[in-house]
Amino acid sequence: MAARLTRGRLLKALGYASAAGAAGAGTLYFIYRPRDIPGLDAAYVPPPTFTESGVYRAPDFPREKTRAEQIADLKTSAGTAFKQAGSKIAGALTGSQEQAQGNDDDVYDLLVIGGGATGAGVALDAATRGLKVACVERDDFASGTSSKSTKLVHGGVRYLEKAVWELDYSQYALVKEALRERRYFLDTAPHLSSWLPIMIPVKSWWQAPYFWAGTKFYDFLAGAENIESSYFLTRSKALDAFPMLKKENLWGALVYYDGAHNDSRMNISLAMTAALYGATMVNHLEVTSLDKDANGRLCGAKVRDMIDIKNGKTADEFSIKAKGIINATGPFTDSIRKMDDQDVPEIVAPSSGVHVILPGYYSPADMGLLDPQTSDGRVIFFLPWQGNTIAGTTDAPCDIEQNPVAGEKEIEWILSEVGNYLNPEINVRRGDVLAAWSGIRPLVRDPKKAKSEGLVRNHLITTSPSGLLTISGGKWTTYRQMAEEAVDEALKEFPIKPRAVANPPLVSGVDGYREEMTLDGSCKTHKVRLIGAHGFSKTLFINLVQHFGIETEVAKHLTTSYGDRAWKVASLCEPTEQRFPVRGKRISPLYPYVDGEIRYAVRHEYAQNVVDFLARRTRLSFLNAQASLEAMPEIIDVMGEELKWSKDRKSAEWKDAISFLGSMGLPKGKLSLSREDVEAGKVGKYVDEEYSLYARHDKPAETLPSDSSAAPPQTSSSFLSGQKPVMGIESPANK
Repeated sequence: MAARLTRGRLLKALGYASAAGAAGAGTLYFIYRPRDIPGLDAAYVPPPTFTESGVYRAPDFPREKTRAEQIADLKTSAGTAFKQAGSKIAGALTGSQEQAQGNDDDVYDLLVIGGGATGAGVALDAATRGLKVACVERDDFASGTSSKSTKLVHGGVRYLEKAVWELDYSQYALVKEALRERRYFLDTAPHLSSWLPIMIPVKSWWQAPYFWAGTKFYDFLAGAENIESSYFLTRSKALDAFPMLKKENLWGALVYYDGAHNDSRMNISLAMTAALYGATMVNHLEVTSLDKDANGRLCGAKVRDMIDIKNGKTADEFSIKAKGIINATGPFTDSIRKMDDQDVPEIVAPSSGVHVILPGYYSPADMGLLDPQTSDGRVIFFLPWQGNTIAGTTDAPCDIEQNPVAGEKEIEWILSEVGNYLNPEINVRRGDVLAAWSGIRPLVRDPKKAKSEGLVRNHLITTSPSGLLTISGGKWTTYRQMAEEAVDEALKEFPIKPRAVANPPLVSGVDGYREEMTLDGSCKTHKVRLIGAHGFSKTLFINLVQHFGIETEVAKHLTTSYGDRAWKVASLCEPTEQRFPVRGKRISPLYPYVDGEIRYAVRHEYAQNVVDFLARRTRLSFLNAQASLEAMPEIIDVMGEELKWSKDRKSAEWKDAISFLGSMGLPKGKLSLSREDVEAGKVGKYVDEEYSLYARHDKPAETLPSDSSAAPPQTSSSFLSGQKPVMGIESPANK
């Protein structure tokens, strides 16, 4: 009997041990299992090769319509509508039903107003569902909020924390949706987005379980869309990974993963991919009024070409006819809604988000940082981006402006917070701010709910009695989901039907490599690779170096900004007549932007002015306002040659670009510099706040003139002295 009991206990113990071992092995496998990491696979299409006879076979990329051709298509829609109106009148007079019907093939199914992330996303979604769609933008694609984000593709750990502590299901749903969309981002544009580890410093031992549970829950919510798992770092490992951290009160760190991206390049890729799929995409085309039919339903819009005004001509005004109109204008949503109905209540509560750019030595090249405990309780991000460091953001009510200026108080607040968690040996200096900008986040209030219920943190879709469909709010990460829902709603609201796309464009440019999907009229944007994605791989830059003889840093930049279109960009670079690099003349010695990018932006990405190139086709103005100023003469010359600019237009471009750089942090004293001053090298010779930063001068800093020419620019700051630049409960934006 005793032997039997002993044997039973032994078997039970073995069973428990086996179960524990199986559970441990399963956990270890889940954490360390092989991952399908976007961007690490071989390119979907092979790189260009040479034939047996030594002839180079370049990719045969499909041609996108020129801006002039796109405008001609827009005008055709109005011409057809005019003919239809005449046919209906004639039909009514003669009784001929056949005459009254006409042909509406040229009338657009949808007209999208706004070329930001959401508007371009709607255009791509509609075009891939077989709809005839046009998208017009008053300024440039991504000229507003879509180019001034924190550059993260994320679910939002702070939203998850609110969801848990406030038991807020809407916040939970927002995080869940964003985590799914984060993976689609990385799959459809691996050249423009990537995974980024982000560190959360742990100051006390009791914080470790809290942050660990939060990051693991974040991983869990991502589910199959997650790539890397969060992990804990001891104090020594945290300092090894992020040596700039303050050592005092540092107990350890948690590291979790989110995505990072090049926001305006992503927006441009969306617009150009939509154009290849048949959408009419036109920038610098302003909507001046909305047209209604006899029943009071919207049937189109009047627009004017802003480029004509730039060229000193009378603006070309014409009508666009469409069966449905979608308003996707971000912060300017209410201005379009009031074109439809002057008495409509405003739904946008604009919030200013200020970011500053610091030199790359402030952060590791491959590790970001999130500080969840700033002086006012708000989180702040500190991230590597494009070789520099981005820090931000503030969140406070603001006025709506085309190019808001970062307030000096907000900049000082960010620098102060950065200094709180960096090593005291590192002096965070105002003169190290290379650029600073303010982006307007278009928070929205549901007009169907009471004002006391506050703002909607996700997106909102509304439709007016006349048929204006408005998509507003949301964030960059969820642009695709927002676009899908907007098109779904349009299909219900307007007399349009999706159609299968029988012959989709060969975006890859390589025969035999089309998209592995059927465009049957349903939403497929979670699978549609954006322009540049097909031939991209992490090693593509090597092929560029070997074929064109360009610098490695330049080749890496081109492949991560243009994907497989880097072949085209490199081919447009003029020979340097040097042994090396053979091609690729830098437009700024500090950054890897080259001359071929200017030509590519004009010929293939609808760049129409200097700011389009400086701010959206490249990111130079976001990285360094002064370097942008120094690069402007060459940019104006090349763009002027491509676009046949007159002397007056070149002069106007200089003034407009200088004014824009003022909103990117260029000091006041440099806003009056002429082209001749810049070409003479006077930009770096002016006495400014940077003069006393370095031990390189014979003259002591205290003897410098007090009237510094680099005083901060006039700002859009709305904060009083002592007020913190964050949105409080009593903020007007919450009322």
